[in-house]
Amino acid sequence: MTSRKSATTRTSDVARRAGYSVQQVRNLERDGVLPPATRTGTGYRIYGEAHVLSALAYRALAEGTGPVEAKRIMNAAHAHPGSGLFALLDAAHARLATERRELELAQEAAATISGEPIDDVRPSDAMSISELAVALGVRTSTLRHWDAEGLVVPRRAAPRGPRRYFPDDVRDARIVHQLRLAGYRIAPLRALMPELRRTRRWEEVMTTLAARRASIDVRSRALLDGAAALSALIPRDDRSSR
Repeated sequence: MTSRKSATTRTSDVARRAGYSVQQVRNLERDGVLPPATRTGTGYRIYGEAHVLSALAYRALAEGTGPVEAKRIMNAAHAHPGSGLFALLDAAHARLATERRELELAQEAAATISGEPIDDVRPSDAMSISELAVALGVRTSTLRHWDAEGLVVPRRAAPRGPRRYFPDDVRDARIVHQLRLAGYRIAPLRALMPELRRTRRWEEVMTTLAARRASIDVRSRALLDGAAALSALIPRDDRSSR
């Protein structure tokens, strides 16, 4: 897409304005992130404002949704600047919205259960898989699945004894149960639960979750910036067509 009128500029100018190296600008053109540059009779590339906007859009989108998806969006912007492009942008925002909601569920679960002290644990305090299943209102097969996924792993009170869930395991199971009921997926839980086991200082967990929220905010802002650059790049007639 090179219809946007602008003064010609050099590769180094595009690199400087977009925060890339000259080679990176050439790579972005090769990958279709930038529209093809025109050439002089001696083979030098000639860029315009559309190339600068494309580079800025990609830079922001890569921060917001990752470089692979950002390239897909930019390719669509140049080839099909209509509903296909908008669908990709909508999907990127939807993924962040899902991640934000899952984070909120994690914060709610941690706040609810973190106040339960686990001290002086004794073997007699442990529960069997059947007892825990009844307490949570789930099937034993569900607990076995959580065990296989590394979410809640029972232990043995004796080397050859039966596997039991100790009070801290039960607390982990309650967290997993609450988040699963609310739609939290297995993959994010695999990343979260080791953090809860590694530290019993729940304020540190809440700080970690708050940092994740800040990261989501940064990526949301990056998507906003990328969309703004795309809006300036796409001719008005193309924005509601196709």
